[in-house]
Amino acid sequence: MRVELDPEAMGSAAFYRFLTSVVVPRPIAWVSTVTPDGATENLAPHSFFSIASTDPPIVQFTSIGRKDSLRNVEQTGEFVVNFSSESLLDAINATATDFPRTVSEFDVAGIPREPSRRVRPARVAASPVILECRSHTTLRMGNSTLIFGRVLQAAVNPEYVVDDRPNSERLRPLTKLGGDEWGTLGRIIHLNRIPYEEPRPEPSP
Repeated sequence: MRVELDPEAMGSAAFYRFLTSVVVPRPIAWVSTVTPDGATENLAPHSFFSIASTDPPIVQFTSIGRKDSLRNVEQTGEFVVNFSSESLLDAINATATDFPRTVSEFDVAGIPREPSRRVRPARVAASPVILECRSHTTLRMGNSTLIFGRVLQAAVNPEYVVDDRPNSERLRPLTKLGGDEWGTLGRIIHLNRIPYEEPRPEPSP
């Protein structure tokens, strides 16, 4: 027998815990932004992250509530997604604290920066893949805001590339699970997609 759950009866906080334990694993966008005056560079992980379009290339992350990343993107129109690797877990977790907007997570966590090519927010120097983005659209949905960004520039460290594309086994992606659980790369299964074939007419007798 299943346990039936009504999201409205449970309340948003309880159902959030349930939902984020079911929609797993979730890739993490480690988003760097900068305040409009350029005084503070912010860095925060967002585990609601995906590709929204490939042509044009648009990625999307979600801010639950009015977080610094959202405010900065709204006011500057720019952000950087820094790839979250397993080796960066402690640094990523250190930037998940809800610091005041005037505090730079780069500085507090001692995370080395490097300049971006097309946008003002800095890159995380140790991140293997970088996506520099310009804000395309924001969409308010309940207590959350979806931020869509067009990728203006991408950069990858060549040691993570195999057969002309970033390789998962080398990247060792870090993911978010439920509660305080994090996920790492498990067994990779290589399985070709089965092509559709038009049915052929039976031969005449």
